[in-house]
Amino acid sequence: MKKLKYVIILLIIIFIPSLNFSQQALNFKWGKTTRQDTLRGMLTPLRTSFDVTYYHLDIKIDPSKKSIEGYNRIKFKVVVPFQKMQIDLFPNMKVEKILFEDGTVSNYTREYGAVFITLPKKLKKGSEHFIDFYYSGKPQVAIRPPWDGGFTWKTDKAGNPWVVVTSQGTGASLWWPNKDHQSDEPDSMLLSVTIPPNLQDVSNGRLRSIDKLPNGWSTYNWFISAPINNYNVTVNIGKFAHFSDTYTSKDGDKLSLDYYVMPENLNKAKKQFKEVKKMLSAFEYYFGKYPFYKDGYKLIEAPHNGMEHQSAIAYGNRYLLGYVGRASSAVGLKFDFIIIHESAHEWWGNSVTSNDIADMWVHESFGAYAEALYVEYYWGHEEALKYINGKKQGIRNDKPIIGPFNVNKEGSGDMYNKGQLVLNTLRSVINNDSLWFSILRGIQKKYYHKTVDGIDIINYVNKKTGKDFNYFFEQYFRRITVPEIFVIVTKKGDETNIRYRWKTDVADFRMPVKVTTSKNKYEFIYPTIEWNSLIIKGLDPADFKAAENLFYIKTKIIRQYIDPQSSIKIN
Repeated sequence: MKKLKYVIILLIIIFIPSLNFSQQALNFKWGKTTRQDTLRGMLTPLRTSFDVTYYHLDIKIDPSKKSIEGYNRIKFKVVVPFQKMQIDLFPNMKVEKILFEDGTVSNYTREYGAVFITLPKKLKKGSEHFIDFYYSGKPQVAIRPPWDGGFTWKTDKAGNPWVVVTSQGTGASLWWPNKDHQSDEPDSMLLSVTIPPNLQDVSNGRLRSIDKLPNGWSTYNWFISAPINNYNVTVNIGKFAHFSDTYTSKDGDKLSLDYYVMPENLNKAKKQFKEVKKMLSAFEYYFGKYPFYKDGYKLIEAPHNGMEHQSAIAYGNRYLLGYVGRASSAVGLKFDFIIIHESAHEWWGNSVTSNDIADMWVHESFGAYAEALYVEYYWGHEEALKYINGKKQGIRNDKPIIGPFNVNKEGSGDMYNKGQLVLNTLRSVINNDSLWFSILRGIQKKYYHKTVDGIDIINYVNKKTGKDFNYFFEQYFRRITVPEIFVIVTKKGDETNIRYRWKTDVADFRMPVKVTTSKNKYEFIYPTIEWNSLIIKGLDPADFKAAENLFYIKTKIIRQYIDPQSSIKIN
């Protein structure tokens, strides 16, 4: 009777996991989509009919009035014939007038942040034109920069104006008119910023000139030679102390390094910013050369934590290690988080850019993973694994990492911490570091200064590995639940039977994982959602573990022992 009872219990343990799993992630609802969402996020014919080639944003910023006025010259090439186009500008900003290239006034209507412009004639395919979009107003104020968009109007310790802008996610059209969609970057851009006397403006690219005006104001003219995301365009107005340095790449190219900080922090900055060269060396090794040599590298002190503005990175880590002095692991206090993370975006986000912000994991997951590679470069792989696994406590699994498309909505903030762990898992699954790092460098080379869809990155991984990892990204980035490996380890005499399967949302999930086949020896097994088994000699169930430092998974392990004299079979 006891033997029968034991067998029944064992059968229940084995077969209960075969029941249907929770569908919470599969049926995740993103909420109601509004007309405003689609106007910002969807590529309608009013946007796809033209390709932006150049912006000249010429504006006056008055800190005393917290206002902007000026115009943006928008040059574009006609993709298909059209007469009506959409340019974006937040509704609180006033449209003064819109002129076609011949000086003709163009009519327009507005709906939310979309400005629908009717040109004086229908434009022919392949032709090139421009409009001058004049505007003015008081842009919205950032409540919690850099996490929400807007201007930050501050004063420094000496009482001088200190003005910056952040617009990622919220949209660059909160302060200047543009085609506010990540899929279309200008080939180059001129940014002219007129500011009050005795102040400086530091923006993206190279400073071409400073024009002194009769009223004492000055216009700073910055030229950006590379394609740039609209949200990366920036102004930093204040009274800065400036110092510079040079980094030499592996092939001998010289990169200018320019630093702009509050005068009272100059000595701190000279010490803290030495890490920039270390960062450039590490990331050149893993990803290839810094992508914007022509435009240089700048680090600019900001009154918020930081932002990856292309070639003009905002720095606000208070000259502390970790993230404003804190980290989720001891090794995280060995470096300045903002310098490393925001600079990583020069490769992941600025050079290689997602078309839709639903795919912002291309920016943030790789950007976060770059932090761990920086640790690995200087302190070794084991320390990098400690850094990566320290991020687990910050994961919420609240919604999918890949967001809904065409509605200007990002996925979960887990794209940082979870994304980093998932990429480390992918590296462990590929199990070939030479191949893995060639994939990272290959993505940077293939999509250098380009916009991509997330599926392009996934397809690239599939092609280079010769394997189909669609199931992997589907589970980790489109679903909420973490893959759980369910294992029953039964020892009878000298034989240990390991029965295992995946519990996941994705039906064909088949990720290999390393487990112990003897004490402290890890080897791959190849679970699916069906039960598989393995007989091992001499393994004590107490010594069975999965390599959870290499794979972001959950484990459920049942360990049991059977009397060798018993007639109970374990296979």
